Parts: sequence; C-alpha cells; structure tokens
Amino acid sequence: MDFLNEKIKKIYFKYLAAAFGSALITAIYSIVDMAMVGQYHGPEGSAALAVVAPIWNIIYSFGLLMGIGGSVLFSIIRGKSEGDQKKSNEYFTASVIGSLILTAIIWLVIVFFDEKLLLIFGAKDNTLVLAKEYVAPIKFAIPCFLFNQMLAAYLRNDKNPALATGAVLTGGIFNIFGDYFFVFTCDMGAYGAGLATAIGSAISFVVMMSHFFQKKNSLHLVRPTHLFKKLKEIFVTGFSTFFIDVAMGILTILFNRQIMKYLGTNALAVYGIIVNISTFVQCCAYSVGQAAQPIISTNFGAGKGKRIRETLKYALGTTAFFSVLWTVLSLAVPNMFIRIFMAPTQEVLQIAPAIFRYYGISFLLLPLNIFSTYYFQALMQPKAAFVVSVSRGLIISGIFIYLLPSIVGADFIWFAMPVTEMIVAVYVIKEMVKYTKQLKNENSSDVDCKCENGLL
Repeated sequence: MDFLNEKIKKIYFKYLAAAFGSALITAIYSIVDMAMVGQYHGPEGSAALAVVAPIWNIIYSFGLLMGIGGSVLFSIIRGKSEGDQKKSNEYFTASVIGSLILTAIIWLVIVFFDEKLLLIFGAKDNTLVLAKEYVAPIKFAIPCFLFNQMLAAYLRNDKNPALATGAVLTGGIFNIFGDYFFVFTCDMGAYGAGLATAIGSAISFVVMMSHFFQKKNSLHLVRPTHLFKKLKEIFVTGFSTFFIDVAMGILTILFNRQIMKYLGTNALAVYGIIVNISTFVQCCAYSVGQAAQPIISTNFGAGKGKRIRETLKYALGTTAFFSVLWTVLSLAVPNMFIRIFMAPTQEVLQIAPAIFRYYGISFLLLPLNIFSTYYFQALMQPKAAFVVSVSRGLIISGIFIYLLPSIVGADFIWFAMPVTEMIVAVYVIKEMVKYTKQLKNENSSDVDCKCENGLL
C-alpha cells in the first residue's frame, strides 16, 4: 500500500473499515459488560460500571499516548526519508520502552489502591462492592490493555490495519460470549464480566504479536539514540490523543460526584449508559482519525498538501455521518438504550428520555472535535491539538459541570457537554481552515520549519 501515490479514496476507506472495526469492538467491550452487569444486578450494576469507567480511560489513554505519539513520528520519517527504517524504528522502540514503564506504574496503582480509586470515582456502598468484583480479574491483564492500544497504532502505520482489527475482533467476540457464559451460566455476576474482558484482551494481544512473524513486518527493536529526547517528542505529539481519553475519565468522575450530590443513584445509572454510548461515538471519531492519520502524516513528511486536503475531505464527510447518526438515535429512541443495558425500574424509564436528549445534543459536534486532534497532530501542530483536548476535556467542561447545577438547576448539568462541544468547535473550524490553507505552499524542503515544536 503506497500512501504517497495510491488513490486516496481507496486507501482511506480501506483504513477506515479496519479502524472502525477495531474501534467498534473496543467500544463493545465496555458496552457488553455494562449490558450484562446491568441485566444481572439492575441499576446498581450499571452505576458500578459507570464508576469503573475512568480506569479504562486511564489505561487506554497511556496506550494511545505511546502509540499515536510514536506512530505519527514513525510515518513522517518514512514519508520524508523514503523509508528510513532504522530511524523510524528508534521511535517504535522508544514507544515500547515507554509503554513498559507506564504499565508498571499503572499496574501497581490499580493493584494496591483499587478501593481508594473507586471511592474517588464516586463509588458508594453496594456500587463499591460490585465495582471491586469487576476490577478483580482485570488487574491481571492490565499490560495487555495498554499494549493493545500502542501496537494497534503501529500496525496501522506499518500497513497492516487488517491484523489490528482482526486482533480486536477476536478478543471482542470472545468477550461477548464469555460475558454471557461467566455472568449468567456460571452465575459470577460482575466478576464474570471482568474475567471475560481480561481474557479477551489477552487474546487480542497474542493475535497482534503475530505481525512480527510476517514478511510485511518492518517494525523492529533497535537501540534508540537520545532515548529521553525521543520519549519527550512522543509525549508532545501524542499528548492530545492521550488527554482525550484521560479527560473522559476525569469528566466521568466529575459527573459521577455531581450526579450523586444533586440527582441520586437512578440518574447515575442512566449516566452510566450515556458514558457507554458516548464512548461508542468517541470510538467512531477515533476510527476516522486513525484512518486518516497515517495517510496525512506520511504525505506531510513528503510535502504533498493536495493529498492531505483530499484525505481531509473524506474524513470530514465521515465525521458528519457519525454526528447525525448518533444525535438522531439519542433523540429518537433513548429508552431503547436503557432497556438494552439494564433491567430498568419505572422511575429510571421516566427520567431517562430527557437526560439522553439533553446530553445527546453534544454528539452533533463531538466527532469533529475528536478528529481535529488527530488532524492537528498529523500536521505537527501539537499546540492546537492541546487546546482542543484540554478545553473540551477539562477546563470548559469542568466549569460547566460544576456551575450549571448550582446556579441554574440540577437538571442543567446535562447541558454541560453540548455547550462545551459548541464552544470548542468554533476554535476547531478556525484552526483547521488556517492550517489547511498553509498546505498549498508546502513542499518537502519546508516541512521541518512548519513544526511548532522543532521535532525531528
């Protein structure tokens, strides 16, 4: 597959299919767990998994930090240097080393401080008990979750997106059937859902590792020069994608605490389902970014602005489709989602439609804002990507989550994200127009001077 000369439409949609399949199954992991545990334990089960959600965000975000950050630099080098494998593999090796360090830290924190974390995330009474049951088997598979994210990014940039998708599909399919078997057939409840997820992740990891035994593999461990400098470059490049997932965890914690303060357990159970739907929408946006990023990064390295603009056209069309689809579903059939994910009480069915419809408006702009961070990273504009991810993920959203219920009323907390996404989208459109216009004057000799942070 030739990123520099082959038809953009063919490459983009091939990568989109692979990235979407991978993102879809990643989302299904948490969605199936929520549905099974919600059906088995009722609203308290859904609330417990809403409490656990930030742990996933933390683990996945560090995998994306090393994977997206390193693979963007990996592809730019190969586009600029006509396949300089040794230099690009230094970034791959640095990503592996960084992932090992981060895995060790996260593993120790979750193994020894799981109860304290869950309490911080909003767990109380029986939701704490169920959350701990779910997390118990996951502790053993934490390295697999992080490395799966990192490896998938490199496999896509090493022109093997199908294997990345196949690996996640294999683990995801096991998780779906394993959830039912362990939760209901073996009567394990929340513990069984966690066990199925842990095994599924290990299966995905084994399948991804098969890439290194294929002839097409060009990823190799080499001795990296200036390791700490490369780790810093990877961190700067990948920070925005990393923070999107971290921010999802932070927002979930803020929402959990505010909902319990103002609205109670039933509202938290509904929000637990919204978190999963929002994760699904976010994964759709990831798939667009992950499909476009290798193409844009390689062509940016080669100075081919026309091909980047063509890729952007297809990416924006795809984000528009996902935006409309998920907004319409959230407004039209909110209680369908409730019945899928739990055995609801009458009170839950009464409050859920309004909550879904208020929050669901945010899905109209969420895919665009998420995709923009991949676009800015691929063009080596980490400052713009940073502003988007931190503004929507913490600063603007956090302000509205705290202020709206206390000033306007408890139910207005659900408008925090729609207002945030609208404000951020104004900045995104402005910056995308600016940087896309600059591409027409670029060539391979001035790519380096366009990099804000002097990387490479």
